[in-house]
Amino acid sequence: MSTTTVTVTGEPGYDIRIGRDILGDLPELIGPGAAKVLIVHPATLGARAERLRVSLSDRYEVLLAEIPDAETGKRIEVAAFCWQVMGQSDFTRSDVVIGFGGGSVTDLAGFVAATWLRGIALIQVPTTLLGMVDASIGGKTGINTNEGKNLVGAFYAPSAVLVDLDTLDGLSQNEILAGFAEVVKAGFIAEPEILDIIERDVDVATDPHSAEFRRLVELSIALKARVVGEDFKENGLREILNYGHTLGHAVEYAERFQWRHGAAVAIGMVYAAELGRLTGRLSDDVVDRHRSILTSLQLPISYPAGRWPTLLSVMKRDKKARGALLRFIVLDDVARPTVLTGPDESLLFAAYQEIGS
Repeated sequence: MSTTTVTVTGEPGYDIRIGRDILGDLPELIGPGAAKVLIVHPATLGARAERLRVSLSDRYEVLLAEIPDAETGKRIEVAAFCWQVMGQSDFTRSDVVIGFGGGSVTDLAGFVAATWLRGIALIQVPTTLLGMVDASIGGKTGINTNEGKNLVGAFYAPSAVLVDLDTLDGLSQNEILAGFAEVVKAGFIAEPEILDIIERDVDVATDPHSAEFRRLVELSIALKARVVGEDFKENGLREILNYGHTLGHAVEYAERFQWRHGAAVAIGMVYAAELGRLTGRLSDDVVDRHRSILTSLQLPISYPAGRWPTLLSVMKRDKKARGALLRFIVLDDVARPTVLTGPDESLLFAAYQEIGS
């Protein structure tokens, strides 16, 4: 199968390669100047990371940094462990960090690369659908604190992203479906073809070996690349990528980061759709379409009604807020996102009643 290359324009620009059996392209992406490579990976990918280390060891000194899986790996203590490995191995500015794992791993690896010697080369190799279509692209890196998700981080672009669909082999169907929340988001904010493909046959669309699945991945990546190329530091257009994330991040915090990101974002999208409907922007049909598509993907669309006070307090200190004003991305229609700034708390509560269980 051929390789597709999507280019993120702007400064700095970089390429995203999409294909199968393309991990062998890594030496070309690392380049001739590097002497040392740090592969940051979760424990669940230990054997694969070791094989990757061996494949590169004839060219570079390759070290492995095994970190906790999922959001528990996105802590300052874990970043400090990676810095320690790099310091003891005398990593210089010509050396490279590779993030090899899901979105949490690539977030952490990116933060480590951005902060070591004020920035060294970073290559992201996502191994989950969520990582491929969202977390590894765009240069948002970060760690969590006791106060919330991704409150500490940096905008730091990778030098390349390698999306090898073969790395999805062996993932559970639940893990694949969780990643589809970000795919659906791309469909609602800009790429209606995504929604059409899922609605036509959800089983085919979610089969990692189908042409439809690859099409969904490429559409999602191309959208994010286009948006990031125009607005790297989220001063305008890039904000549309936060659709569903304001409430979604609050749900993740309320669940002590034990929920999959996609499940929380799915709830956040339905909430944002209800906000759009209550402000007279969005039709009932489009709100219902949110619910039907996400349900077909076995993603949640409701959350306990009694959790509203906690969610509201977390949203007020979300990094997407501006001073005391909450900001939500809502839709005027499919592929017509806009910003809702400072909505009244009674409106926020009313929208939550529509998803409360």
